[in-house]
Amino acid sequence: MKKRINQLSAWVAALALLFNLSCMPTEQSSLVKTGFGEIDNKGVDLYTIGFANGLKAEITNYGLIVTSLLVPDKNGNMGDVVLGYDNLEGYLEASPYFGSIIGRYGNRIDSGKFSLNGKEYTLAINNGPNHLHGGIKGFDKVIWDVVDTYKTDDSVGITFQYVSPDGEEGYPGTLTTKVTYTFTPTSWKIDYVATTDAPTVVNLTQHAYFNLSANPARDILDHELMLKASHFLPVDNTLIPTGELRPVQGSPFNFTQAKEIGKDIEVVNLQLEYGGGYDHCWVFEDGITSKPRHVGTLYHPGSGRLMEVLTTEPAVQFYTGNFLDGTITGKEDIVYKYRSAVCLETQHYPDSPNQPDFPSVVLNPGEKYQTTTQYNFKVK
Repeated sequence: MKKRINQLSAWVAALALLFNLSCMPTEQSSLVKTGFGEIDNKGVDLYTIGFANGLKAEITNYGLIVTSLLVPDKNGNMGDVVLGYDNLEGYLEASPYFGSIIGRYGNRIDSGKFSLNGKEYTLAINNGPNHLHGGIKGFDKVIWDVVDTYKTDDSVGITFQYVSPDGEEGYPGTLTTKVTYTFTPTSWKIDYVATTDAPTVVNLTQHAYFNLSANPARDILDHELMLKASHFLPVDNTLIPTGELRPVQGSPFNFTQAKEIGKDIEVVNLQLEYGGGYDHCWVFEDGITSKPRHVGTLYHPGSGRLMEVLTTEPAVQFYTGNFLDGTITGKEDIVYKYRSAVCLETQHYPDSPNQPDFPSVVLNPGEKYQTTTQYNFKVK
């Protein structure tokens, strides 16, 4: 009798174990690769990263575009917080750098010219009289190679590489760039590494358009922004920095305490002196750091979504979607109107190759360009 009871107990324990195993999540994270189209008979891929908490990101190796990013609101509802297109064709036809990596040089270079070691270089002119975001075919418009992937329960990473040949878009030197996107259930980290075989200039950034309401049919003026920056860079009428570092205190550019983006955006002198909204570089007093530190926070009270920005970079370009004009229809057939997104592009200063008082963007052979930026997603 005792033997039969022991056998029965063993069977019950085994059934309980099987039940518990069946109830456990079989996978806390996932990484799936699918086709996203073709460019010049070369396949373009889409990588979908997901976690058990619901965070989901989709990335294509064309321009390293983050095509969607789903994060929870204060009620646990998932929403896509970045602008973009449902298909590759949209990005090929008309994209103001939605969600892409920018290079070789993020932001503007005055008149598309700079001198390095006594030689003048001429770049493509693609923004009024200036060079913008790497030129006509910058890093946002090329297919990157995937050189590594990894996955754990709480982290998924993909490393991409692009080799930019000497003379591409007018830049000197062959530049080898690696960018690693790492996602966790609550964050997105971007690691940049670049080397060159000849002196050149480099300033890489990520150009995600955020709307934390997850409804880009509405503007971002009710978002609250905090930037730990006591100075910004005034610009001329072509958005080239004048060279001055101006205190934010007492101006519409003061975000040292969190405030609604729309509070001061219509101030007359802002409109007349700087164009239709914020599109400026805020600089951090501690300059370049070895480890990412918290430099800003974006918050949408309605959804409760909060995004922290951490970076090793000395500055951030804050842009309020001033050039979105209703001519672009994005995901889910939503028309992207004026100020329907905000960009927080961590970087070095615009036009640094022509402004010797700005932190250097020169990269020489034997040196390594290395920066990190991270976006943390929370609710409150």
